[in-house]
Amino acid sequence: MRRVMMLTMVLILGALWAGCSGSDDYYGDNGEPKWVVRGSGAATEDGKRVFYGVGMVSGIANRALARSTSENRARAELGKIFRTYSASLMRDYMASTTAGDMEASSEEQHVEQAIKTFSKVTLSGVMIVDHWVDPSDGTVFALARLDLEEFDGALNRMKELDAKTRDFVRKNAQKTFDALDKEEQK
Repeated sequence: MRRVMMLTMVLILGALWAGCSGSDDYYGDNGEPKWVVRGSGAATEDGKRVFYGVGMVSGIANRALARSTSENRARAELGKIFRTYSASLMRDYMASTTAGDMEASSEEQHVEQAIKTFSKVTLSGVMIVDHWVDPSDGTVFALARLDLEEFDGALNRMKELDAKTRDFVRKNAQKTFDALDKEEQK
């Protein structure tokens, strides 16, 4: 009963929030905000270069925990854009055995793939700018935003980083944006 009441409340609040929003361009045909479908990546808004990270979580009944988890995952998605280490191992085995008669053969194959991904980065200026709860299953989404100019300003204010490190981070942030922008144009 409690779940039905919570789902009903989420649907009502979602309908009220959707009705109060000013832009028809914000939502797709299925009622989801377009950023949910688009996912993480780079964009240009009003001449500014920004990065977005989308985080999501489902199956957590505690609303506060679900919200903060989705926010942390959105921040982590932004971190992955800037620095990710990925190691991949793939093993592939195939064999074919024919005994005497050419029509009687034994075929076998085995493929294994293991991927390990690790990301560690400190980003200043990341803001959670939106949330959305999917009324069909209660999945909580969060949208994190990082403005490249604000990030650049935060880097200049970081006294613990020497000039060489600040320049390295600034250059790589710009290079990452340009590469993502180029991929999206394809």
